[in-house]
Amino acid sequence: MNITSRRSDFSALRRRIGLGALALGLGMTGALAAPPVGAQGLPDFTDLVEKVGPAVVGIRTTERTRTARGGSEMDEDMLEFFRRFGLPIPNQPNKPNPRTPQQPAPDAEPQTRGVGSGFMLSADGYVMTNAHVVDGAEEVFVTLTDSRELKAKIIGADKRSDVALVKIEASGLPTVRIGDVNRLKVGEWVIAIGSPFGLESTVTAGIVSAKARDTGDLVKLIQTDVAINPGNSGGPLINMRGEVVGINSQIYSRSGGYMGISFAIPIDEAIRVSDSLRTSGRVIRGRIGVAIDQVTKEVAESIGLGKPVGAMVRSVESGGPSEKAGVEAGDIITKVDGRAVEKFGDLPRMVGMAKPGAKITLQLFRRGAYRDVTVTAVEFEPAERAASANAREPAKPPAGVSALGLGVADLTDAQRRELKIKGGVRVESVDGAAARAGVREGDVLLSLDNTELTSAKQFEALVAKLDKAKAVTLLVRRGDTVNFLILRPTK
Repeated sequence: MNITSRRSDFSALRRRIGLGALALGLGMTGALAAPPVGAQGLPDFTDLVEKVGPAVVGIRTTERTRTARGGSEMDEDMLEFFRRFGLPIPNQPNKPNPRTPQQPAPDAEPQTRGVGSGFMLSADGYVMTNAHVVDGAEEVFVTLTDSRELKAKIIGADKRSDVALVKIEASGLPTVRIGDVNRLKVGEWVIAIGSPFGLESTVTAGIVSAKARDTGDLVKLIQTDVAINPGNSGGPLINMRGEVVGINSQIYSRSGGYMGISFAIPIDEAIRVSDSLRTSGRVIRGRIGVAIDQVTKEVAESIGLGKPVGAMVRSVESGGPSEKAGVEAGDIITKVDGRAVEKFGDLPRMVGMAKPGAKITLQLFRRGAYRDVTVTAVEFEPAERAASANAREPAKPPAGVSALGLGVADLTDAQRRELKIKGGVRVESVDGAAARAGVREGDVLLSLDNTELTSAKQFEALVAKLDKAKAVTLLVRRGDTVNFLILRPTK
């Protein structure tokens, strides 16, 4: 009786499980047959590849074999891989003696240097790619999808944006359509076509992970999770409308392999660069003659700026456009022609868009107040000025060590003329809070809590009135640059 009852219960349970499974199966079948409103299936990229693929090309570069004493060779694809993604190159010999530089072997044949990708901008053979793909190449060859390989001429390359333009002699070539980056959305599907590791016409897909990603480059980049590897560089990033929205350029990697993060140059910026390269063979950008740094939250609060925005002027080029306009070291540039400078890296991009001779209005935050100045942009020059050592005349004996741990002295008239400043005091001794904050002997103090310093006597008077419970902000000049240092008076 017991056994029968248990069997009966088991049968009932089995029937219930079966009915539940059937119901679940029907639910799944219904879900597959008629998806909920708003659900979408995975995209089909075949039409995109057929449409855009013929306009994507492979790029091969060559150079003559170079020899150096104690040298060794590595496959150039791997060298490009290590160089581009910031990895140490293994098993590299010591640098050759500068008196025995590397030279092409007299009878050397051109050797393949690297591979990359590109895409057709025009039917008469203009091809866009990355500057790092063609950098240093003696010859460039473009491989079309019909297997033709044509020698190309480098029209121009701009390393700052990593965009290059090359030209092949051909006509009637398939071209890409250029998309609108402003319409690109985070989460949107995109594909890449290129030649990773020399494997031509390789298609990978993913989504846009972020827009306007600031990586420290001149151009803010499009971040995706599309698989990008060496050889993909210079190839197109394509949206679901079959339009090119970027040039695949970089990956983020700790291991050297693809790790799910890749970056592309926005196509609108790339087109501006390529147009300039086609016209003049180079890109002309503006500059205003300042060295800048970020504004930290602590500094912003201590000087009354509030939020950590803008770019802090570390130094001003002697005789440059900013000096002529009255910009001073220690100023915070908060706007350019009315547009906010959110991060210090925004300033070079904004100024770079200005043509030489253009008037630029800068909003400055200086000693607790805003002011506007007009700067005339000049042409950007890649060569940096060499810093000259500042000779100093003997200073007056220092004043006593203050509560900040600082002994200061007046600057001589000659020192002020040399430094091109009106006031300031020179640090003669450092101890306590000042030493912990990083102040050094020989530094010049320009301001204390937004008050401009004019003499050692005035400095001591200001220090005597300080609230010992509050932090103090010093604007410190060291060499040709300035910085804000925050310290607390000793109790």
